Amino acid sequence: MKKDPAVGFVSLGCPKALVDSEQIITKLRAEGYRISSDYKGADLVVVNTCGFIDAAVQESLDSIGEAIREQGKVIVTGCLGQRSNADGENLVQSLHPKVLAVTGPHASDEVMAHVHRHLPKPHDPYVDLVPEAGIKLTPSHYAYLKISEGCNHRCSFCIIPSMRGDLVSRPIGEVMREAEALARSGVKELLVISQDTSAYGVDIKYRTGFVQGRPVRTRLTELVKELAKLGLWVRLHYVYPYPHVDELFELMAEGLLLPYLDVPFQHANRRILKLMKRPASGEDVLRRIESWRHACPDLSLRSTFIAGFPSETEEEFQELLDFLSEAKIDRAGCFAYSPVEGASANQIAGALPEALREERRDRLMQHQAAISRERLKRWKGKRIQVLVDELERDDDGELLGAIGRSPSDAPEIDGLVYLRPHPSLAVGQFVTAKITRSDDYDLYGSVVRSAH
Repeated sequence: MKKDPAVGFVSLGCPKALVDSEQIITKLRAEGYRISSDYKGADLVVVNTCGFIDAAVQESLDSIGEAIREQGKVIVTGCLGQRSNADGENLVQSLHPKVLAVTGPHASDEVMAHVHRHLPKPHDPYVDLVPEAGIKLTPSHYAYLKISEGCNHRCSFCIIPSMRGDLVSRPIGEVMREAEALARSGVKELLVISQDTSAYGVDIKYRTGFVQGRPVRTRLTELVKELAKLGLWVRLHYVYPYPHVDELFELMAEGLLLPYLDVPFQHANRRILKLMKRPASGEDVLRRIESWRHACPDLSLRSTFIAGFPSETEEEFQELLDFLSEAKIDRAGCFAYSPVEGASANQIAGALPEALREERRDRLMQHQAAISRERLKRWKGKRIQVLVDELERDDDGELLGAIGRSPSDAPEIDGLVYLRPHPSLAVGQFVTAKITRSDDYDLYGSVVRSAH
């Protein structure tokens, strides 16, 4: 019996790209294509790329080259597909002329059209081929919920708007239907993502939509209130500190939203922020953070920063380190400035040597490790809720313990909670754990009771 055609899939980049991958894979599966886990079993390969920093661009180009060598038939999508070289030619096609087709990000229909052209679909979609929540690339107990596409900012270091376009908010009713389907499928945690989550609804002037027949404004606070009704962990990412963000902390205090906020501050020095074309200053932000922690004492704050921005002085970099200490940032990620082609920041005088940029990045992360270590000590002796992500077993199958996350920890980017063996441990399970110790990033403890 002839097997249905199989598509291999390589997904790179940020959570927004991962959601794009999930949408494409869901459509492929709905039309009867098999999804292959390796090149050998695939009839065609789709590579979803990242086009932001230089390291990510190189990883994407290397993955495309590997797919061409191993399989031959390759369709490229994602942010890198939008990039051009110095001659104005498509970057991917100029370096890999053997690719079958190239699209930009958020282009599931275009990808499907190219797949159909080179690998005819086996049959028309049947609903029973696809679960209600679609095909997910994350574990079954958590999922990313993308609420908008594109961005209205023009930060000088970023070329994302040139690849993903301006802000386009999804209708709130559509977002909620997806969230409800995920909840019914067993998802325990929703990670709300966008290029600028705070701006949800700005492009349509917070137009009123409908959720189960009720009028609801297309706005972040209102969306969170609706999501809270599902009884899941709701975690917000990429939240710009607009004034209305203050409304969220009342919801955190009420337990409707995880006491966690991912705010991309990028820097603290006023001059550097202006060169980055970012709003606010370090001083303003410190006052905001103080008020946030007053409203929600358990708040865990995550942020990302750029070290070695063009013309950044040692004094300005030290101001950034001081900001980390004063703000008591719980979790931080840091990029050494990358002169991405097309970014206006590349025209700023005073570009720093790569070695200095990397040295400052390393210094920031060492500084942050010490802050994180002190911040985590506050949990020792306390009982906290933990979502179990993974069970650890020895070669004989004996349970050694579990790895989970607290409300302060997003998957893959933050810390972990290591739990001793307990009979109630199961992946996707909530448990209450007593914390016994901590280190630079992680907590350690034991289960005191199983939750649900």
